Amino acid sequence: MTRVRAVGLHGVERQIVVVDDGSTDGTRNVIASLAGPDLVGISLPRNSGKGAALRIGFEAADGDWIIVQDADLEYDPADYPRLLEPALRRSAEAVYGSRILGGGPKSYVSYYWGGRLLTAVFNLLFGQRLTDLTTCYKLFRREDALAARLECDGFEFCEEITARLVRSGRRVVEVPIRYSPRSLEEGKKIRWSDGLKALWTMARLRVARRP
Repeated sequence: MTRVRAVGLHGVERQIVVVDDGSTDGTRNVIASLAGPDLVGISLPRNSGKGAALRIGFEAADGDWIIVQDADLEYDPADYPRLLEPALRRSAEAVYGSRILGGGPKSYVSYYWGGRLLTAVFNLLFGQRLTDLTTCYKLFRREDALAARLECDGFEFCEEITARLVRSGRRVVEVPIRYSPRSLEEGKKIRWSDGLKALWTMARLRVARRP
């Protein structure tokens, strides 16, 4: 949280929404210790999944734009200005931070190529040219996130929000970002079954009636 607060966003007001997704490691106490007028803390009674936690965070937010930030800091908050720049000059309705364009360290081979495969399938199904669909760093308008009426509870949030945005006519652009991958021992949670859910989510949304 300290690194998020330290990022200079000239002329931009910020609000930090922290969702503790049923953790048992004392996270809620840490959130309480960081309380301030710029921070909204939400503690869920049990783990609900990334997508479910994000939906709750979107509802609690007050700002016009949302940036998704995981707590493990694999992604550097110092890249916020890179994400905001295309949005603020109105050249994009959504901005994704691409680890591929960033050219930095890569995660495990299975994670790297799994992400590239999901991105390729998405591009094929939805006519896009993205390089990093599964990136955490996604910036979009709060009103678009709420209008999408998101349903997915898990990591397939990435595929759902992107499909909803694209089908609603929103333009997604990518900017290069830094990335410091963590190990399985450090708590990386994505598994092969999440990839199957992502593929099913893309196929389902490709033929869904509503955007």
